[in-house]
Amino acid sequence: MPIRKKATEAGIFDPSEVALLGRVFEHLRLDNQSPEARDAIASRIIANYMAGIQDEAELVSLSKQPLGR
Repeated sequence: MPIRKKATEAGIFDPSEVALLGRVFEHLRLDNQSPEARDAIASRIIANYMAGIQDEAELVSLSKQPLGR
């Protein structure tokens, strides 16, 4: 799962944080997405989380949008 790889690359997250990130990723991923698109989603989720967004619904909402918008 790309989110676990990205979470590992970004730093140390405890199991509950990885579970949260995984749930958000599952909300946003589509079966027909390319691996690159899934990586981009994972990166957005982690970036938003590291920026202080910890509410699951807010992470889902914000991570639908490209970073910087």
